[in-house]
Amino acid sequence: MKDATGAELRLLRPPRRIVSLLPSTTETLCALGLGDALVGITAYCVEPRELVRGKTRVGGTKDPDLDRIRALAPDLVVANVEENVREHVEALRGWGIPVWVTYPRTVAGGIRMIRELAEITGTGARGEEIAGDLEAVLARVRAASASRPPVDVFYAIWREPYMTINADTYIHDVLAVCGGRNVFADRPDRYPAVTLDEVAARRPAVVLLPDEPYRFRRAHLKDFERDDVPAARDGRIHLVDGKLFSWYGPRIAAALRAVPALLAGPGVSASRGA
Repeated sequence: MKDATGAELRLLRPPRRIVSLLPSTTETLCALGLGDALVGITAYCVEPRELVRGKTRVGGTKDPDLDRIRALAPDLVVANVEENVREHVEALRGWGIPVWVTYPRTVAGGIRMIRELAEITGTGARGEEIAGDLEAVLARVRAASASRPPVDVFYAIWREPYMTINADTYIHDVLAVCGGRNVFADRPDRYPAVTLDEVAARRPAVVLLPDEPYRFRRAHLKDFERDDVPAARDGRIHLVDGKLFSWYGPRIAAALRAVPALLAGPGVSASRGA
């Protein structure tokens, strides 16, 4: 099999000692029944709590301790194009450690990733069960979203400066699948910086402020309290669970259940969680 970087992965047997360098991948591997096989995870891998408790922490996604990873003698490391560093992946491969790199940028791609991880870890039946269920939910949500006009949405990922997402991102596709129209989809940068005046000019009907990677709080709602922002006028500025929008894997089901109602429902006061 070839991963997202085009590198071939050849394993003589299903891996028994896995290091995961991405929180959503850790959650996915646990959903595949591989919690016991996980020997190393990042400092940010917090779910599922009962399975990751006591696991060896190998540092952050951008600054893992490569020597610690090597000492764990993994027969598979799972990384990501965007969240991890290419030079780290190359160093691990240079030591003869198999590395599988993912890069889903759509909901369908996130489901496909589950199948791929299941295939290389020998958990195909469980992976097909999870992926099949998610595909059924995805089809229903797509059909429902197609039956109503899209909702203009501003999704923030950072503050000072404000940053958002363009069309070439997983978050954008989550919004699109669920009936949202990303008001900055046309920007050339994947994560463009924008001003509050630019946000107002795009007239979003909904503003979403997640708790990761920047932890937006209720105090930040005042940034958008202006007459020329429809979301502010209608009380549709929401503090939301960022994992719903950026963690691919089995959490896709929760996102597809929660996000459409958040976008299509009437104006409500802001609350954490979708």
